[in-house]
Amino acid sequence: MDDPTTVRNQRNQSAPETTRLNLPARMSDSSVYLENLPSRTMHINRLINSNYNGSPSRTIYSDRFIPSRSGSNFALFDISNSPTSAEGKEDGSGTYNSLLRAALFGPYTPDKKDSLGSPACRNIFRYKTETKRSLHSLSPFGLDESVPGIIHSPVKAPRKVPRSPYKVLDAPALQDDFYLNLVDWSSNNVLAVGLGNCVYLWNACSSKVTKLCDLGIDDSVCSVGWAQRGTHLAVGTSNGKVQIWDASRCRRIRTMEGHRLRVGALAWSSSLLSSGSRDKSILQRDIRAQDDFASKLSGHKSEVCGLKWSYDNRELASGGNDNKLFVWNQHSTQPVLKYCDHTAAVKAIAWSPHLHGLLASGGGTADRCIRFWNTTTNTHLSCMDTGSQVCNLVWSKNVNELVSTHGYSQNQIIVWRYPTMSKLATLTGHTYRVLYLAISPDGQTIVTGAGDETLRFWNVFPSPKSQVNDTCGVQAI
Repeated sequence: MDDPTTVRNQRNQSAPETTRLNLPARMSDSSVYLENLPSRTMHINRLINSNYNGSPSRTIYSDRFIPSRSGSNFALFDISNSPTSAEGKEDGSGTYNSLLRAALFGPYTPDKKDSLGSPACRNIFRYKTETKRSLHSLSPFGLDESVPGIIHSPVKAPRKVPRSPYKVLDAPALQDDFYLNLVDWSSNNVLAVGLGNCVYLWNACSSKVTKLCDLGIDDSVCSVGWAQRGTHLAVGTSNGKVQIWDASRCRRIRTMEGHRLRVGALAWSSSLLSSGSRDKSILQRDIRAQDDFASKLSGHKSEVCGLKWSYDNRELASGGNDNKLFVWNQHSTQPVLKYCDHTAAVKAIAWSPHLHGLLASGGGTADRCIRFWNTTTNTHLSCMDTGSQVCNLVWSKNVNELVSTHGYSQNQIIVWRYPTMSKLATLTGHTYRVLYLAISPDGQTIVTGAGDETLRFWNVFPSPKSQVNDTCGVQAI
């Protein structure tokens, strides 16, 4: 038997110009030398040099990771220019090839015929030169609109919200008190504002101002609330009384008692009126009945400063200075749901008109958060830290968005898109806490009030007509 060392030495002497490979002893290395594969060698050389034209004035260098165009063979990609086949029929891969060509090579897309002509002198990966891209293209490559065979669908541009109010009204003696609710907008497009011991009405159609009532020197207005339909306005006073007024005739209908301290929160549900007071109680009143109230709801340990009925009139949400958010049903005298996550007073409360059982609440200076709840499943959905005191919340009925107004320390108004809670706009202008908020009956305009004694009107939401076919924002909880 021959010595393996002798065999390898003889092989090296027969091919001294070839570098010896380090292979296992049992594996023959004769098959790996290119000299033994002339056909493969010719094929590789042809692939490398098919697109190369020598230039006496410039040397073209190519790296396997950053190739130059002149040193590359684009025919390897097997990408054709024409999206149609030789028979004139549309080729299913033609559109994809066009996409791939433009994505890989940009506007300077090589053709197969380029291998026969003079090559381009641009590097495939280059600095400075950029391809113009369409902002509205849905292509994953961001193709230019000039690419043949591609139909572009425009992406809906973000809605622009005006950053300035379109109207500013003076509101002298508008109190800077976080726990009061002194502004409300009726379904008949009339704005009610409590200023000191008087209530004024501003007709948004005619801009006419009417003085509805004067409570006298010994009393003051702490809350106002329009009935859902009609012209009845409830007025809560600092003496613990609730007055019902017919605004169309400027006549007081009745005065109801029951609270011992000021009434800072009011909420209507058809003919049922709920009132919240500093005496920690909520009274349910039927204005058709002779009695001042039908039931008393107990649970809060401090002043009740927020009250809102759900859109189906089945649930009442209440917020208090005890940092609690309670949910009541039509017949309960004790809260059926209790939420204790806030760390400051809960005045800002809003039910979603789009999703049943979706409730938003906002906390005061020590909390600064907007929280979302599913009262159907009794779950806490999400929390957003706004960075400042949350004074009010209101949902848009036209789109799945909401507005929050804020106090310390930025006094801003924020338009949010739900459920992403991305900011559509941040509005500024008030120099005091934005304590009061109401929305117009068409759902497009909001009015904000502050201790700077101004009312500012903002166009923040689109009209219902522009949102008829836009349902992408309404999602399940």
